[in-house]
Amino acid sequence: MTVYESVLDAIGGTPLLRLKKLGVGVRPRIYAKLEFQNIGGSVKDRAALSMIRAAEQAGLLKAGGTVVEGTSGNTGIGLSLVAAQLGYRSVIFAPAATAAEKVRLLRAFGAEVHLVADFVPRSHPDHLANRAAAFAASTPGAWLALQYDNPANPGAHFAGTGPEIWKDTEGAVTHFVASVGTGGTISGTGRYLKEASDGLVQVIAADPEHSRYGGGNGSLKYTEGAGHPLHPASAEDIWPEAFDTTLVDKYFSISDRDAIFTARRAALEEGLLIGATGGTALAAALELAATLDESHTIVAVIPDSGRNYLSTYFDDAWLTSLGFLEPTTPDGTIRSLLTGAPAGVHLLANGLTAAEAAVELHTRSLGPSEPAFLVLDRGDSFGTVHPREVVGVVTLESLSSVDDAAPAASAAVAYRTVAVGVPASETPDLTEVAAVLVDGRIAATLR
Repeated sequence: MTVYESVLDAIGGTPLLRLKKLGVGVRPRIYAKLEFQNIGGSVKDRAALSMIRAAEQAGLLKAGGTVVEGTSGNTGIGLSLVAAQLGYRSVIFAPAATAAEKVRLLRAFGAEVHLVADFVPRSHPDHLANRAAAFAASTPGAWLALQYDNPANPGAHFAGTGPEIWKDTEGAVTHFVASVGTGGTISGTGRYLKEASDGLVQVIAADPEHSRYGGGNGSLKYTEGAGHPLHPASAEDIWPEAFDTTLVDKYFSISDRDAIFTARRAALEEGLLIGATGGTALAAALELAATLDESHTIVAVIPDSGRNYLSTYFDDAWLTSLGFLEPTTPDGTIRSLLTGAPAGVHLLANGLTAAEAAVELHTRSLGPSEPAFLVLDRGDSFGTVHPREVVGVVTLESLSSVDDAAPAASAAVAYRTVAVGVPASETPDLTEVAAVLVDGRIAATLR
C-alpha cells in the first residue's frame, strides 16, 4: 500500500486504462490517461501545484499570502486545494456558467468564489482575467497564477504527465490526444513525448468545433474547460503563452453533441464517468483510430470526472431543455411543428440601423413578419447561433415602426427559446417568435 505524508504527494502518477469497448472495431490500441484520479479530481492539480511551488521559489508567494486566479473551475479547485494544504487564502473568479458542482467544490476547499460575466470583450474590465488581475493588484500579499501564460503550467506536464505516459506504454505511444484550454497539458506532455520519441509521436489537438484554436469562429460552446471562444468586439485574439502551437500535428474539430455523447458512452460502455473535455478527446481519438492500424497506440487525456457535470451533461432534463435530447411524446414534439428539418435561421449583425437591417431583409426576400436574429457579428448571414449571442429579433414589420436611423435592436419583437424535443403542447404563444434550440443553438423558428 502506498502511504502519503500530504495530499500534495497524491498529485500525479495517474493510470492508463485500455478502452476495449469504445475501441471495438478499430485497429489501434486506445488508452485513457485518467487525470481525474489526481487528489483534487482533475489534470489541473498538476499545474496548480507546479505554479504555486514556482511562485514560492521566486518569492512571489509568501506565508499568509493569497492565491488568485480566473478559471472555469478545475484550475481553481487545484489551486484552492494546494492553498488549503499550504496555509494560503484562495480567491477564485469563475464564469457565471461554471457547473454548480465545481463552484461547490471550490467553496468546500475554502476558496472565496466570485462568479463573473464570461462573454465580454477581452479588454472589458469585467472580463474574467481582468477581474482577477484587478483583485490581485489591490490585495497585499496576493499572487496571480496566470495559468494561461505561466511556464510552470506546461512545465508540470513535461516533468510528470509526459514521462508517465512514455514509461507506462514502454515507449509504444504513437499518438497523444488532448483537448486544449490553456494549452499547458498538450504542450508540456507533447514536448516530452516528441523529445523522447525523436519526433515520432504525433500530437493531436481535440478542439470544440467553434474554437479559434482549430480555426472556428470563436462562438460560444457547451464544453467547459476546452477551446478558445472569442467575443466579436475583442480588439485582438490573444492566445495563451502556455500553448506551443508548433507541437500540434493535427486538429480534430469536435461538436458539443459528439463531446457530450461520447462522454455518456464512456460511462455506459466502459464504466468511465468523465466530463465533456474528456469526451472531446475520446471522440477525436476514435476518429483518429479509424485511420490507423495495429501498429499504433493512442493515449487520450481525460481531464476530469463526470461527477462535476451530473447536473448538466448527465442530466436528461438539462439536455432536453437545450435540444440535445428529443424524447418521444404521445402528441409529438416541437420538431413535428416545423415545416422542414432545422437548418438555420436568418442572422443580422448587431449594430445595424433600422434602415440597414430592412435593406438586408428585403434582399433576402423575407416576409413582413418573418424573423431575423440580431447577433454579435461573426460575418454570417444564415446558420445557427448560440442563444447567448442574440441581441434580439426583428422583422420588416417591426423595423417599419422605428426611425430609419434608430438602432435595429430598438425594433426587437418578443421571442423565447424552446427546445426541439419538448412536447408540442408546450409551444409558446405564437404571437411571439419561438427560437428553436437544436444541440444548444438556435436552428429554426416558429411564428
